Amino acid sequence: MELESKVLSKQIQEILYDTNKTVGTAESCTGGRISEAIIAVPGASNYFKGGIVSYTNEIKERLLGVSHEVLEAQTAVCEEVAKEMVSGAIKALNVDYAISATGVAGPTGGTKEIPVGVIWIGYGSKNDIRTFELTEDFGRDINLAIATNKALNLFLSFLKEQEDLKNE
Repeated sequence: MELESKVLSKQIQEILYDTNKTVGTAESCTGGRISEAIIAVPGASNYFKGGIVSYTNEIKERLLGVSHEVLEAQTAVCEEVAKEMVSGAIKALNVDYAISATGVAGPTGGTKEIPVGVIWIGYGSKNDIRTFELTEDFGRDINLAIATNKALNLFLSFLKEQEDLKNE
């Protein structure tokens, strides 16, 4: 695992370790890489409850409660699915926060409408789910590394914002 992921995971740990807040993941294209990065830090079991790798639409629907209609109309690679994956993970894993990723890592699988490199990241809490879209293709391995680090970065910023709001 690369250094950036470990640094981000350590910073996430510093916020979550003593707060009694928990996090889980719902990953499609990243296949567990976000979870792997989070648990790379000793003590992660205090705040990381688990992750669901929902590589197929069936699992997105069955375990995460992602809408069949949304999957049919918009495909799995869209903002709404990233949001529903966060909601589903929060519910299924009984956590305070969740991070999701759904996209086309490549090298194949893209379409004109959704090219390789499009990855939607979701993150947040039950009442505040945010998203971010990656759109560039650097090859499968780099796409997945970028998505993992971006998800951790976005989640860390979200946690810092929550801390600031709490301390006002």
